Amino acid sequence: MFIDILFLSLLQAVTEFFPVSSSGHLILFHKFLGTNSLLDNLAFDVVLHGGSLLAIIIFFYKDIINISKTLFSDIKNRSLKNSSALIIFVAIIPAGLVGYFFEDFIDSIRDPKVVVFALIFGAVLFLIADKYFKRKKDFSNINFSDGIFIGLLQCLSFIPGISRSGITIFAGMGRGLSKIDAARFSFIMATPLLFGAFIKKITDIPSADNYYILLLGFIFTAFFSFFAVKFLMNILSKLGLKVFAYYRIILAIIIIIFFL
Repeated sequence: MFIDILFLSLLQAVTEFFPVSSSGHLILFHKFLGTNSLLDNLAFDVVLHGGSLLAIIIFFYKDIINISKTLFSDIKNRSLKNSSALIIFVAIIPAGLVGYFFEDFIDSIRDPKVVVFALIFGAVLFLIADKYFKRKKDFSNINFSDGIFIGLLQCLSFIPGISRSGITIFAGMGRGLSKIDAARFSFIMATPLLFGAFIKKITDIPSADNYYILLLGFIFTAFFSFFAVKFLMNILSKLGLKVFAYYRIILAIIIIIFFL
């Protein structure tokens, strides 16, 4: 059991933040771990998301504090035109609406064939971004049109295999942000989304047994998630998105071999 907790916490951390698709990996690991594993434990799934949320807050706490301070200052001065907090809020609205109104449809397309297509499609986007997208602005220059564009493309992440972090980093780079700044915006934008998912799921849990399992999952996930974000930032600065593009293609081939 301890090994399962350790492994699934690491899986959550890596697939939540690396642009490699959690859906693609869960398809594989459901096959090898079986449907009676912790993968199907709702309470455990909740604490994994809670651990990821804590890691983002710790890693980007300076950005989060600065954005919060700026919001209060902008409200006080009645100058919300370029408020980072409002831009982030605007960016999460499209995905929130799609997730709420199309939940049944999204569940209906969770299929290995869709995942394979999305993995390869995402890989092509990453290679295009690495080669053609040029940095024109930094994090402090993000505006509402950037937020809307990134938010709209984030809706594609509901297609299993796309990757939320991957498509939002791609979108940020498409708006002229560097890989690092695009990733920063992506993860800070994920904070309210993860919090919302955490609250929604925790209310669906009637009761939870084996609290030590949940506590270990939370601690391990927070620990692994923190270093997953740090490692991703290093990879992006040195190698870009292409390394993840190649990995996604390999993962798609593995899924084709085992499932199609």
